[in-house]
Amino acid sequence: MTVIVTGSAGHLGEALIRTLRRDGKACRGIDLKPSPYTDAVGSIRDREFVRRNLKDGRAVIHAATLHKPHIGTHDNLEFVGTNIDGTLILLEEAVAAGIGAFVYTSTTSAFGSALNPGDCEPAAWITEDVPAVPKNIYGATKTAAESLCEMFARRKRLAAIILRTARFFPEPDDDPEIRNGYETLNAQANELLYRRVDLEDAVSAHLLGVGRAETLGFGRYIISATTPFTPDDLALLREHAPEVVRRRYPEYADLFSVRHWRMFPGVDRVYVNRLAIQDLGWSPKYDFAHVLGCLRSGEDFRSPLAQQVGQKGYHDVVFDDGPYPLARK
Repeated sequence: MTVIVTGSAGHLGEALIRTLRRDGKACRGIDLKPSPYTDAVGSIRDREFVRRNLKDGRAVIHAATLHKPHIGTHDNLEFVGTNIDGTLILLEEAVAAGIGAFVYTSTTSAFGSALNPGDCEPAAWITEDVPAVPKNIYGATKTAAESLCEMFARRKRLAAIILRTARFFPEPDDDPEIRNGYETLNAQANELLYRRVDLEDAVSAHLLGVGRAETLGFGRYIISATTPFTPDDLALLREHAPEVVRRRYPEYADLFSVRHWRMFPGVDRVYVNRLAIQDLGWSPKYDFAHVLGCLRSGEDFRSPLAQQVGQKGYHDVVFDDGPYPLARK
């Protein structure tokens, strides 16, 4: 079974191709950019290119996208063209080619404004039942593409799995307060409590999605590290996260202090991965308990795969005002 991976030059795409090749699985990477993990260079908006490269495929993992960091450098129509039009072409050609499974990489950014509770409100408990309220062109186009996937699953019987992935990028945070206030690994370790997934775990979820798609027919899942929190923690988490973390992991502060790390003072949302564990049989390995174990032993808490892929960035230029020019639009 040949697995077609779009966006093969990106973080997730490279990780997927690396894993499939390592496991001896037939795969083909396609991307606008050449890379050691790209077998065919071209655009998902080019129907003939897509048709040629899906011809002998049995599954598609659609990871190609314009991301949130592109908001400052690409206009709205470019987002529509890549994230919606490109996805529609892939879906249509997947049906024509008899593709058996279509796994779409979406984002927790699709939840949008639902992730930011008002002042004095508890942290948001985010499950698949929370309505999407996109707050920028990235979230809007990803949500629209999800709807196309669902329509093709319902109307065309294309087995489609949507994975709303939490953060897995290794680059510094796009929020300058976090980027300038916390060491990058410190911030990312904190996020594994509630809004991050390791790249290796993201890959395993996608490959399980390929395997389970035809049985499930359609599904939408949050892909994030397993949180230790419960709904009873949400009020205190919003303003006093270190206290809640200390209740779960009394030793965390001492382990953090060795690295001069700090916990965030508050948490505004918690992603819940129970449905993905239940339906996909997913078993994420990299969580906050793993972080603490690595701190005890002096090891890097990131998976070997995440370390191999490393940082890629999102732009070909460096900006004077930071790595993500979000404020430009």
